[in-house]
This record gives sequence, structure tokens and C-alpha cells, in this order.
Amino acid sequence: MSAAVEPAVPRMRRMTEADLEAVWDIEQRAYVYPWSRGIFIDCLRVPYECDVVEQDGRVLGYTIVSMAADEAHLLNLCLDPQAQGQGLGRFMLEHVLETAQAQKARVIYLEVRPSNKRAIELYLRNGFRRIGVRPRYYRSGDGREDALVLARTP
Repeated sequence: MSAAVEPAVPRMRRMTEADLEAVWDIEQRAYVYPWSRGIFIDCLRVPYECDVVEQDGRVLGYTIVSMAADEAHLLNLCLDPQAQGQGLGRFMLEHVLETAQAQKARVIYLEVRPSNKRAIELYLRNGFRRIGVRPRYYRSGDGREDALVLARTP
């Protein structure tokens, strides 16, 4: 009888160019309209706060945050569809909040599709509040979809 092996504890770390293949793969599987590979390269060059969540040596998701003055803007929080439902999204969001607080951000903004109910639920459960709408912000199958604008103080 062998003992069950527990998965390693997930950890957040800085994204590197070596992670781009895994990040790009996750992006394509998670979104109907994914970011281009070039956008990720640009995010690393700017540099934005680009981090990955890794478990058992495998990249399972990533976050990209723009920091300017005393504001943070969560540009992308994406988790491998096969790794969803295990609390990793919350783990990643907590990392973003801690990073913003450490950088002295007074507020964190993000946009989310109204159709992305799971993400909206995660953000609202973690202190974000709806502050506005960006009409026709996202591409969609029938033209454009609005974006809900959410904000939270760290």
C-alpha cells in the first residue's frame, strides 16, 4: 500500500521569457479572444508586475499588473482551465493585492466581461466594487461586449 502524494504548495514567482510558451498556451485555452504573444513580451519589457503561479514545477496561471503612481491596474489574471475550482484564482488575487499594497497603491482597478460570472464572483468576494462600465470594450462573437470596471482599496 503506497501513501498518496500530496501536490506541492503553489507559489507565485516573477514571470520570465522562459515562461512565455506555457503562458501563451494557457491564454489560448482560456480565452476565445486571447492576447497575442507580442503583448506578453511587451508586458515583460515595460516592465509590468508579471507573475506566474507554479505548482509541482508547472505553470498553472499568471497575473499582469500595471503600477503607476499610487494606482494598480490588474490587466490579466488567468488560470489554466484544468486548474480552476481549486482556490488558485483566489491565491493569485491575494498575491496581486499584497503586491499592490507593498507598492503603496491606494486603489486597484480591473475590467471584466459581464459574461465572466466566475471572475466577477471572485472579485466581489474579495472586496472589489463595481464603479462603472466601458461600453463595447471587448470583442465578442456578435460584435462587442461591455466591460464592468471594478475597484478595490488594498
